[in-house]
Amino acid sequence: MITLEIKDDQVTAALQRLARHMSDMSQVMNAIGEALEYQTEQRFDQGVSPDGVPWAPKSQTTIEAYTRRGYAVDFRPLFGPNLDGTPLRASFFRQYGPDFVEVGTNKIQAAVMQFGADQGAFGTSRKGGPIPWGNIPARPFLGLSDIDRENITAEVEEWLEEVVDTDH
Repeated sequence: MITLEIKDDQVTAALQRLARHMSDMSQVMNAIGEALEYQTEQRFDQGVSPDGVPWAPKSQTTIEAYTRRGYAVDFRPLFGPNLDGTPLRASFFRQYGPDFVEVGTNKIQAAVMQFGADQGAFGTSRKGGPIPWGNIPARPFLGLSDIDRENITAEVEEWLEEVVDTDH
């Protein structure tokens, strides 16, 4: 085994700065989260999954159900009335800390939209109808795209450059 010991004040100082910053990466985690949230919103508006696959269109059953209930019909998938009045698109958020970042939504329907659900998967309504009333295809909106991966890499590289360049 070969051991290399570096005794250089400049290198030691740079490594110490890096170690200090690695214990709290909140700044870069926030930047990553901001970029991920933005890209998620863009994909949502375009109606595509993180890997660029277009979502299944809104079914005729759903359109007819909205019409029967007196709702205005938005033909874009995942756009439409919500029980609490807040659209899924408006519920995206990010949280970050010293060593993590999360982008998501706390809307109850988000998992069904992300992964899909079979008709009746959640039982029946008080009137005996299936919940959901029809099959819901998966329409993934959360996840990493190639652009997200590039953005994360760029954010980390920029942050590392700033860390190394500070406090000379």
